[in-house]
Amino acid sequence: MIVAMRKVFVVGRLRDQERLLETIRDEGVVHLVADDPSRAVADDQTRDRVRTLQRALQVLHGIQPQGAPPELPPVEAAYRVLEIEHRSAECNNRLAALSHQLAQLDLWGDMRLEWIESLREAGIDVQFFALSAADASAIDAPCRAIVGELSDGRLVAAVALRRAAETARAEPVQDVSDRESAATTAGASDACRLPEGATPIPLPPRDAPSIRAEAARIEAALREDAAELARLAHLAAAMQEELHQQEQKAEFTAALRGGLERDELFAVQGWCPADRTAALAQALQSAGIAAAVQWFEPAEDEQPPTLIQVPFWARPIQGLFKILGTVAGYREFDVSIPFLIALPIFAAMLIGDGGYGALLLLALILGYRRASNILGPQFTQLMIIVSSVTLVWGLVCATFFGVTLYEPLITVDLSEASRNFMMRLSFVMGAIHLSIAQLWQATCLFPSLRFLSKVGWASFIWGMLGVVQFFVLKSPLDWSTPWPYFLAVGAALAILFHYPCRNPLKMIGFGLGAFPLSMLSAFSDVISYVRLMAVGLASSVLGVSFNQMAVGLDNWLLTIPILLFGHGLNIALAMIAMFAHGVRLNMLEFCSHLGMQWTGYAFSPFSKRMIREQ
Repeated sequence: MIVAMRKVFVVGRLRDQERLLETIRDEGVVHLVADDPSRAVADDQTRDRVRTLQRALQVLHGIQPQGAPPELPPVEAAYRVLEIEHRSAECNNRLAALSHQLAQLDLWGDMRLEWIESLREAGIDVQFFALSAADASAIDAPCRAIVGELSDGRLVAAVALRRAAETARAEPVQDVSDRESAATTAGASDACRLPEGATPIPLPPRDAPSIRAEAARIEAALREDAAELARLAHLAAAMQEELHQQEQKAEFTAALRGGLERDELFAVQGWCPADRTAALAQALQSAGIAAAVQWFEPAEDEQPPTLIQVPFWARPIQGLFKILGTVAGYREFDVSIPFLIALPIFAAMLIGDGGYGALLLLALILGYRRASNILGPQFTQLMIIVSSVTLVWGLVCATFFGVTLYEPLITVDLSEASRNFMMRLSFVMGAIHLSIAQLWQATCLFPSLRFLSKVGWASFIWGMLGVVQFFVLKSPLDWSTPWPYFLAVGAALAILFHYPCRNPLKMIGFGLGAFPLSMLSAFSDVISYVRLMAVGLASSVLGVSFNQMAVGLDNWLLTIPILLFGHGLNIALAMIAMFAHGVRLNMLEFCSHLGMQWTGYAFSPFSKRMIREQ
């Protein structure tokens, strides 16, 4: 049920503004609406602290506390966590860069640049050249060696020369056939001749040992940071408490700035449940605050927040709405109970196997606490209901993990009789589902004559059921069946009362203008329920196929892995189908016939909220 709202205005003295807001907050029944939304924000310092604490708690999530807890205030600890996170990110980036540099130094191995520098200081110049294997023997130098090979197949030669007055430098021979014309090393006491194809290889800017040493220092720093984060994790509860207080402070400051100040008066406005407005006035009076409280019914052009109260047994479906992020408009419908009834039935038909239902039910019951932490308690309860109904459907179909255990009440296989029955069942369920939506609208429109239009569409949908069965199942469609009568009566009511007015021509004209598209929509919506049969049959056939594949193997060592993989994949596909098809039939087909737009926003009262359990 969508709770009726009233717009409330509370006016008090300016000097009592904080006490007035504190009383409203303690009562927790008013969804405040700022007079100037641009001003209704917290101060920069509070918002920064909220963001810092939120981010720090995200970083600490999953880190087990270890070591001695540091003596730091929660906010300072949060800044410390973010500092460590930033430094760790920079260290990891540096490690990645060093790893890339190290990969480029395979040619040089563990050679240290300091060795080359030491030789140079001792008067020996070492140079490296790339050349083909055929030219390797053409090197004429007193000290030479082949020290490696490049990726293109060329060899790497090292040439060592004694230096004289100037730095020695080997120059390649211009004509390898004319050894006499080779240049000698300028200023060196040793002569060196190189083939023409020799290419100098410059020394790398860094050597591998120094890179590994820096990487080791960074990894040590990362370990220290990880240990400090583990110590800071002891303060997660204190940070959560501080976050709660800072959020309360931010919300209070925003409410204070969002009020209206004029002539020593302070006023706030918002939305309050109709049955709590009197209690709000009584609470302000009991607190000794001189304030005037006025409330009004919402105008037609106003959109109050939506507060939905559902019976305790229907609350699991709220978990689905939270995941989808959908909120019904204030003047729309509370579809909690219809969804809770239809979704498990559709999901059971889509999953199509009692074994899967039993497995999911057992897993959810045994792991209820962990599943609740991940999915939320309401959605976990919804999945338990879905699993239970799937188990019941499996008992009806006698199918467990693709195996038929006994004579089923309803057979789901590739036989024509089974396919026709499942299609007929799917179409009938669609007609029931959609006609309920139309009749629900009719009850809300009564006593307006438009309710007859919705009654007509409910009748027309049943006529469309006959049309769909005629095209798909080749069922009869003539005046000996009820379908033409449903179509005729439904079309007449839908056209005549689509736009009731005193001008008959206008009524019929508007009705005829809107009828064709709605007629096509009714046909496509009824036929779309065939997905219940198609996906459910595909799931059943897939399970049977994996069983046959596993049993038909000569190697029994592969049987169990194939069964686990096959049925695991089938369960995963079934879960996807539940959202892709089961939720769709409710959110689109059913709700479109209800005329829902999901344009609402949730009722969020100004109150002292409890800290969510981590």
